[in-house]
Parts: sequence; structure tokens; C-alpha cells
Amino acid sequence: MKSFKEYLTEAAKTFDYRIKILGDTDAKFMNGLEDKLKQFDVISMSNPKRTPVQKTLPDFPEHQNDSMTIIDVKFNYPATPPQIIQIAELLGHDPNKIKMVASGWEASEDYERAGYEAQPASVLADTDYPEPNAEQKDASEYYGADPLERQVINNEYASDFTIAGGNTPPAEFNTDKPAGTDSPIMGTNKIPSPVAG
Repeated sequence: MKSFKEYLTEAAKTFDYRIKILGDTDAKFMNGLEDKLKQFDVISMSNPKRTPVQKTLPDFPEHQNDSMTIIDVKFNYPATPPQIIQIAELLGHDPNKIKMVASGWEASEDYERAGYEAQPASVLADTDYPEPNAEQKDASEYYGADPLERQVINNEYASDFTIAGGNTPPAEFNTDKPAGTDSPIMGTNKIPSPVAG
């Protein structure tokens, strides 16, 4: 049977991150960053690795022809990207030139990017479609027409049924009656005639 200490050791969770810094980094900044990251109880921190200069970096698409410094860190306590960016800003670094991602996320991005790059070109991109047959042309004309024209003008959905009980007589409106001399105001039977002054 395992002791409580063994269970506690197995249940301990670590937080793995990758910090990416665009451009050159000096020793003063790196020492300050290492010192500030101690608040997350650093388990391990890799030496900074610098990438070669690339035309475009996926993590910093707005910058071109630059390199990137990568640091892998493992903490006992979680950290968030805004915290790391704020630490870099306090050390005098441009906050737009530093990013932090979880290591699992970074691996999934690399895997997905490799999958996109390995895909062959689309088969349909350079292929001409066959000529439409008569049925396809008829369908194209039918469905390409205005729906209102199909339903109302061509009377496509005409109903040929009779209503039980006969047809309803048409409604009567005031405009159907001849105009009279009665006033529309109740109690007076004459339309007043204005007197010119």
C-alpha cells in the first residue's frame, strides 16, 4: 500500500510553458526574467535557444526578417501570458515582442502546421468540370429564376379546390359607397361650409 507522501507526489501537477522573445535579448534582461520567474516556483528552466533569422515567424507575423529566443520552463504554480508580458515590460522589454504558450499547445500547433504543409495541392484546382447535361441545364434555369416569378407569375402553386360552405362575400369598404352630404362627426348632419373673410 502506498503512503500518503507517495500519493501526494503522484498528484503534484507541474505547469510547462514555452516563452518566446522576438529579436535580440541581452544578459541583463535574461537574468532579470529568471529572477522574476522564481515567484512561480521554477522546477526547471532551459538555456535560451535562438532560432535563425526567418522571413516570417508564425508567432510574430507582423515582424519580418527576425530571429526568436525560446525558453522552456516548468513551474509548480500556473502562470498566465499577461503575467509574463507584464514582467517583461517591467524589465524594459517591448510587451509586443514576448509570448508564452503552454507546451502541449505548442506541440499541437506544430503538429497541425506540419499537417497543412504536407497536404498535396487540391485535385480540383486545375481540373475543368464536365459540360452540364440537359437535366442539369433545366435545373439551373428553374432554380436560377426568381422564386416570386416561379410561384406567383407562373402560378406554380395554384390551388384547384373548393371551400365547403361556399365563397365568402367580398368585404364592404367606406370607399365603395357614394360620397354623401352627411358629416362624419356624429350629431351634426351637415358638412360645414367655410365663409371667406
